[in-house]
Amino acid sequence: MTININENILSITELKKNTHKILKQIHSTHRPVVLTVNGKAEAVLVDAIQYEKMVQAFNMAKKYNIEITRIIRGSRLLKKEMIERALRTFIKNMQ
Repeated sequence: MTININENILSITELKKNTHKILKQIHSTHRPVVLTVNGKAEAVLVDAIQYEKMVQAFNMAKKYNIEITRIIRGSRLLKKEMIERALRTFIKNMQ
């Protein structure tokens, strides 16, 4: 997910004036819009479907981070072998 400075950083005033247009842009591009107040980032507006995907990805990463940590802690392998084993398990569980 990338941000285009010309399209994706807007003031809260612009959002008030062009709410429908900006929401349409978010839905069509699937990119977030950073909202500013007095020139500073204040909030991020994200399409609901994209938000749901972000939450799912975060939860999956958190789950597999715990699993990888468990594998490494329960192992007496060398560091390189621990990392390779953890990555293999992570990839296997992703499928």
